[in-house]
Amino acid sequence: MPAIPRPLYRDPVFDGAADPVLVWNRAEQAWWMVYTSRRAKAPDLPGVSWIHGTDLGVASSTDGGATWLYRGVIQGLDTEWGRHTYWAPEIVDDGTTYHMYVSTIRGVPAQWAGHERHIRHYSSPDLVTWRYHATLALSSDYVIDACVAARPGGGYRMWYKDEADRSHTWAADSDDLYAWRVRGPAVRICAHEGPNVFTLGGFHWMLVDEWHGQRVLRSDDMDSWQPQGLILDAPGRHRDDATVGLHADVVVRGDDALVFYFTHPERRPDTAPATYATRRTSIQVARVAVEDGRLVCDRDESLSAPILPPGPGDGLQ
Repeated sequence: MPAIPRPLYRDPVFDGAADPVLVWNRAEQAWWMVYTSRRAKAPDLPGVSWIHGTDLGVASSTDGGATWLYRGVIQGLDTEWGRHTYWAPEIVDDGTTYHMYVSTIRGVPAQWAGHERHIRHYSSPDLVTWRYHATLALSSDYVIDACVAARPGGGYRMWYKDEADRSHTWAADSDDLYAWRVRGPAVRICAHEGPNVFTLGGFHWMLVDEWHGQRVLRSDDMDSWQPQGLILDAPGRHRDDATVGLHADVVVRGDDALVFYFTHPERRPDTAPATYATRRTSIQVARVAVEDGRLVCDRDESLSAPILPPGPGDGLQ
């Protein structure tokens, strides 16, 4: 079987692929990776405007992850005139329709603070043509990084980062993926972002990005979460993988799962993120499994294709 490449993927246009989400394209019978396309190569941009004004990039693999083809950027997301910012897509497939929840910012700010962030809901029959439904009314006007999973008792739950609440994770519930009601805070252990929830080995798991690795939390009911240790915090040995793993997505495949994340390969704690070298990113992948009730990950383990399509027991995709 062919080996899965390390790094898994680099964006060929701006070289700033971040915040990946994997979704199975039923029509193409292929994996699609949709990601924030940070403009790492763009010259002469003030401040952090290279992180804003971003499209959602798309790459696909028809051979189970052994090779990836850049396909372009998702079109038709704007709801008003101008250039805007799209971050951290979450895409789930209910069996007939794909639903995307994406973080949006008006315009192209040059600084982090001073502008609202919202999560919008779109739907699509094919992952290409998207219909806007709503800008979600959540706990504040400073929310990003949606994650959606099916609840054990029915319906759906969304977790997201609320920057107005010290960058903690909040939750909202829905019966139909369209109308959402805020449940309240879900995780307040420390500042973090990028919650990702999945079910594996008889437990529900959440990963959150603490910017020094992914914090692992475990739950029996998706209501209360118990923090465990970190994964992707120690440097890996593969190319472009010697820094912490950032903003992860997880694909369950039976008894184990794959975690997809991004790195800043040339960024170190003592380097300012001001050059192309320190801005560029790589998408990586590693296997995670449950051992004695704990989530474990060896980022140096070699992996082989194919990454199989979702199975009937793998949950909402």
